Order: sequence, then structure tokens, then C-alpha cells
Amino acid sequence: MAEKSKLTLEYVVNSSPRILFPYLSEPNELAQWFADDVNYSEGIYEFVWDDEAFKAKLIYSKENKCVKYKWLEDEPYYFEIEIVLDELTNDVALSITDYVKEDNLEERKMIWNNSISYLQSVIGA
Repeated sequence: MAEKSKLTLEYVVNSSPRILFPYLSEPNELAQWFADDVNYSEGIYEFVWDDEAFKAKLIYSKENKCVKYKWLEDEPYYFEIEIVLDELTNDVALSITDYVKEDNLEERKMIWNNSISYLQSVIGA
């Protein structure tokens, strides 16, 4: 298996952490912007894109702050979405950590850009 590189992206989001957090952790809300469908059963999230399912376990969650999902079929990789609040300006940003093969880097950035843009439209940010 090819090694993957860490990808870190940050997006300013005009929303409060309290409004944002369910969209990072709840299956119904995740399905509105992150995947075509999201199913949850016995601690496992199933993310569906183009009729292909990928399973992950929520391995860390801090309410209104951060979620971290570990892919079951892609050890040791994970993705993490952190809500970052600037204490001086009260600006809210999402910091994304993901892992991607070098030849898919630009495509993955575009996918995250589109997903976060869609999230902003869903929450009215």
C-alpha cells in the first residue's frame, strides 16, 4: 500500500461551534454535506459516496470542538475536523486533517473545498 501524506486545511466558517458540531458528528447532518449517505450502527459510521461504502469509528469527540474518525479498512489513517475559535476576533474556522496519496492531493483538496462550501450553504454561513 502506498504511503499517504498528511493534509491540513483550514476554512473560516461564519457559524457558532454549537451549531456546527452536530454537522461533524451526527449521521443525518453529515449526510447533508459530507457524504451521499451516512449510516450508524454499533459504534461504526458507514460513509457512502457513489454507491461505495467506507466504514470508520469515531475515536475522539469533544463537544463543540473536535471529532476524529479512524478508517477501519485503511489503517492507520484517520480524518479529523476541529472547530477553532479565535479568542480575539471570535472567528470560527474548521481545521481539517486528512491523509492522502501524493497523486490524489489536488483532487482531495478540491473535494474538501467543495464539501466545506456545501456545509456553509447548508448551515447558512
